[in-house]
Amino acid sequence: MPLRLRDDVTLVATDYGAVLLDERAGRYFQLNPTGRVAAERLLAGGDTDDVVAAITAEYDVTEERAREDLTALVDQLRQAGLAGS
Repeated sequence: MPLRLRDDVTLVATDYGAVLLDERAGRYFQLNPTGRVAAERLLAGGDTDDVVAAITAEYDVTEERAREDLTALVDQLRQAGLAGS
């Protein structure tokens, strides 16, 4: 599940997760800590299994739930026009 942000979208870590800044639209999108882990891992070239393993190791969540949430996050980022494949 490759992920690449548009050139005018920046991921900025915060104390509460991360924020995606859309410079073109002047909007931002907040990610919770789990979303931050997922986005950072995918952007670094990790695949679905890598991200799911990182999330289940760090948070009290099942592998199935982590996969579902990861798919939903990537779909939402693409639908919002923040990311492509």
